[in-house]
Amino acid sequence: MRQTWIFLVAGLLLCALVSVLPTVGAQSARLLGSSVPRGFLVDEPPSGRLVEDTFYLTQGIEVTKRLLPLQEGVRVHAAHLGPGLDIDADGVLVGTPTRAGTYSADVALCGVTSCAVQRVTAVVLRNVPWEPRVLTFPGRVGAAFDGEIAINGGPSGVPPTFSVTDYGALPDGVSIGPDGHVGGVPVASGVSEVPVRVCVAGNCAGVVVTLIVV
Repeated sequence: MRQTWIFLVAGLLLCALVSVLPTVGAQSARLLGSSVPRGFLVDEPPSGRLVEDTFYLTQGIEVTKRLLPLQEGVRVHAAHLGPGLDIDADGVLVGTPTRAGTYSADVALCGVTSCAVQRVTAVVLRNVPWEPRVLTFPGRVGAAFDGEIAINGGPSGVPPTFSVTDYGALPDGVSIGPDGHVGGVPVASGVSEVPVRVCVAGNCAGVVVTLIVV
């Protein structure tokens, strides 16, 4: 009789476990979506698995940005992010946003045997024109530069970013940072024309910064 009760209880527990597992699997499937390969284990949603998970974009401006996992060997799977925006099979945010707004999607990050989810957000801003305002900076040999490349216009609350496209054009001892700060101490006189790419919410243009050292 005791064995009968043991088998009966074990059977009931097995039935309860079987009934729960599909629910857990369904919840995981809803969480991760169709981008997670079959047969992969599901980790808890991570925090900070991507170098950058929020992107500021401009309506009507084409974008190509690679999503960069913090760990090596992690693959970002394809997903739809918003109107005109997708993450392709190579983990690249591509497309041309067609409507302003904030759009988010859960994206699968997969290693060898398991996947996790990170929420990726695109903030699409209306196209507000901008133009450079300060591009010429005078200086003296042995004296520190302390200037800022400035722009007029652009969407409010979104700082521009700056990248030198030819570092060989910079005079010795001088640098231009990603925030547009011109710094450093020049060691020789001369005039330098430095090509710089300026981006405001994905709306980019090339400018020439002139450094005059006497």
